[in-house]
Amino acid sequence: MASEPTAESGTDITASESIASVVEAYERMDMELSRYLLFIVLPSLAFFLGTVAVALLVDLPFSIKLPIPLLGGLVLFSAIVYPKLLVSQERVEMENQYHLLMTHMTVLSTTNIDRMEVFRKLAEEEEYGALSAEMNRVVQLVDTWNQSLDDACRRRARRIPSEPLADFFDRLAYTVNAGQELSEFLLSEQQVMIQNYVTMYESTLDNLEVMKDLYLSMVLSMTFALVFAIVLPILTGTDPTMTVGAVIVLYAFVQTGFFLVIRTMSPYDPIWYYPDDVRPDGEWSLIASLAAGGLLSILLVVLVAGDLFGGAPGLTALLPVSSIPRPLYMAIPVTPLAIPGLVFRVQEERIKSRDDEFPSFIRALGASETAKQSTTTAVLKSLRKKDFGPLTGDVDDLFKRLNMRLEPDRAWDYFTANTRSYLVQKFSEMYLVGRQMGGEPKQLGELISENMNHVNQLRQQREQATVTMIGLLYGITAASSFAFFIGFKIVDILAGMSLDLTASSELNVGRLIHTQVYDLPLIQFMLLGIVMINAVLSSLIIRTVDGGHKANALLHFVALTWIGCAVAVLTMSVVGGLLDV
Repeated sequence: MASEPTAESGTDITASESIASVVEAYERMDMELSRYLLFIVLPSLAFFLGTVAVALLVDLPFSIKLPIPLLGGLVLFSAIVYPKLLVSQERVEMENQYHLLMTHMTVLSTTNIDRMEVFRKLAEEEEYGALSAEMNRVVQLVDTWNQSLDDACRRRARRIPSEPLADFFDRLAYTVNAGQELSEFLLSEQQVMIQNYVTMYESTLDNLEVMKDLYLSMVLSMTFALVFAIVLPILTGTDPTMTVGAVIVLYAFVQTGFFLVIRTMSPYDPIWYYPDDVRPDGEWSLIASLAAGGLLSILLVVLVAGDLFGGAPGLTALLPVSSIPRPLYMAIPVTPLAIPGLVFRVQEERIKSRDDEFPSFIRALGASETAKQSTTTAVLKSLRKKDFGPLTGDVDDLFKRLNMRLEPDRAWDYFTANTRSYLVQKFSEMYLVGRQMGGEPKQLGELISENMNHVNQLRQQREQATVTMIGLLYGITAASSFAFFIGFKIVDILAGMSLDLTASSELNVGRLIHTQVYDLPLIQFMLLGIVMINAVLSSLIIRTVDGGHKANALLHFVALTWIGCAVAVLTMSVVGGLLDV
């Protein structure tokens, strides 16, 4: 009778698979294995042994000894697994661009060019990164080493770290060897390609959900640790500045780590397009909003400094108030940064609206060109009168430029630049190239429309995940600030209490409550600093999950800063009113 697998055997299998994946990564390196071991791994091993020797031989406190070999072990571990990290990075880069490359390849295959010319053109598209490099390797095997296309694809399939792409190359090699046309194969592969991309995209969103729960638990743990670091020194007499500072560093380290992990895991799906040689409409308004927000913020910093340090008129000299709560001095100077945040957010919503309308436009354009057997300019003359939402004005401008006999490439460049959409630019370029090379307009329009509709549906799922993340981070900010300043206000009240030590000669209160160890203004400044750090990192996390423009983080940064500081003011006011006797 066969024995059932045990937990130990499952662990052994997992460990062996991990080791095998690392060994495979070494085989995929461009550098020779012997050179990597000699120049990277061996020096790292020597460094690790040196740190162990220092920890054992040098007379140092244990708290200093322990991190030394840990640093050496980290360096050695990084050197060993670095090839695996490179392979993983290459795989992620391939899978992020997979759907665009497959769509581009299908569009080119339906034109009147040779199948090897399809690979050569894709190899020239530097924007596809690792995928274009892979296409270039196939071209080199065929052109330089005189291999057949099916042999080249089969050989590269064994070296590609991405499983979906490796499967595609295997099927392509079999199809080419069987004599099927490249266009027929790629058109039949569209559903498989789309399903693979949807699966990869949704899996990354599921991973973000897991990271969200882990992030919540870790931040709440750090919040409790910081509250204890504030309150416990009043009983133990230890230096609270050191304990609070240590926990704040750990808190910032945890949040930074989660931000980097989330940035690595988030799907690559940019919204904005940044043209090189065309200045889009509305560009100056975006630049002006950034300048206005930055200058006003600097002005408020100067006014706040005048209130806090004197020597110049401050905010209280300009406002009808006698004093401003100290936490608000942190929030007021960053408020003007919401101006560029709002401007960029409005522009981004327009881009998303154009993305929603583009599939209908490109499908109608392709179908009309095929039905009328006419030029793009003649078809656009009637299409520009139809309602394509925010895209209507751009379609009208495209017709005017083409009607003025502007070069088609240049006219479409202005069209994509003014839409500012990354997807519109990529798919418009594919349609234009396909048309210029003799592709059927209706087929091109339907192919591009179908693929972009799937991307738009996935973006809706990403938007839902972003809304959930925003709610989580805003809630954590409010809860953390509430906990921080409850502890701070309790310590502040105890430190300010007037205790009658002569009431009981047998009780020495000074030995029970150590209020003299606190530098309360410094502790409050440190807590406001962690509120600011939380606002910065949380806004970056939101921007990473959202996939939008970097300036979007400014709006969330301002909102999170105000939430943290306003909760701090309310908490200290309410707790002070309840406990101050």
